Amino acid sequence: MATPETRLELEVIATYPHDPRAFTQGLLWHRGRLYESTGLHGRSSLREVEPSTGRVLRRLELDPQRFAEGLALVGDRLFQLTYQSESGWVWDLETFTLAREFKYQGEGWGLTFDGTSLIQSDGSERLTFRSPVDFSPQRELLVLRAGRPQFYLNELEWVNGEIWANVWQSDEILRIDPQTGRVTGVLDASQLLSPTERRGTDVLNGIAWDAERGLFLLTGKLWPRLFAVKIRPAGVAAH
Repeated sequence: MATPETRLELEVIATYPHDPRAFTQGLLWHRGRLYESTGLHGRSSLREVEPSTGRVLRRLELDPQRFAEGLALVGDRLFQLTYQSESGWVWDLETFTLAREFKYQGEGWGLTFDGTSLIQSDGSERLTFRSPVDFSPQRELLVLRAGRPQFYLNELEWVNGEIWANVWQSDEILRIDPQTGRVTGVLDASQLLSPTERRGTDVLNGIAWDAERGLFLLTGKLWPRLFAVKIRPAGVAAH
């Protein structure tokens, strides 16, 4: 019998403005700033954002023929995927200048870094661990929820030895064991936006981790707000 996952709940600590025109595909936190990859053909970009105000400090408009996707930081380099172009960019963190490009097969969805390998999703039930040197595949991880394959894995974040993943077309965020692929926790984040705020928006997508404060930063595609939250097992009192 499959081990049941832990039900998780969130506590909103702070709410910040978020560009409602940003089709968020990748999100990460680094030294007090958010770095964001936005998608759609002709609207894809790489951004540095001031979290408290939502102000875009730097913005790089990307090739209109390519649809930007997941984003991960490796040292002083930002790796950015594309949806169906089977290619990605490596950008210098400080200057947003292009360091190099890389190729891969299949679709690119989410991306994160575990300190050794990049971890990529492609909308399927599998995560691919890749070399940050040449993006070559190292191993695949089948993600199982209650013993069944979990499809539509999207944006990813590495947090304290675990993988956190958005699920496309869902308000759920999953916590995944990187060794076994088992889903160990499930968060229902449907409370973040009110029904009124949801008009004109797309799905929940975007997980960043602020290790200093122990907070997750969550948003979605075309969402007007970004949320700093604490996540804990359901029923556990806040400290």
